[in-house]
Amino acid sequence: MTEMLSAASLDEDVAPVPPAMPMDSECCESGCERCVWTVYQEEKLEYERRYAAWLQRHPEERPRL
Repeated sequence: MTEMLSAASLDEDVAPVPPAMPMDSECCESGCERCVWTVYQEEKLEYERRYAAWLQRHPEERPRL
């Protein structure tokens, strides 16, 4: 789905914020199915997907290498 954004909505289209990395003490190390590290990795992948899409809409914000 291609979505056209007006200039006003582009101004409101802020970059996504990366997820906070959990502290080592947040993991109980008991092999939980939804370990904080698993959740973090899922959230990080979603953030990367959303950030890449945001950069497509805001090419002027692309980091210079």
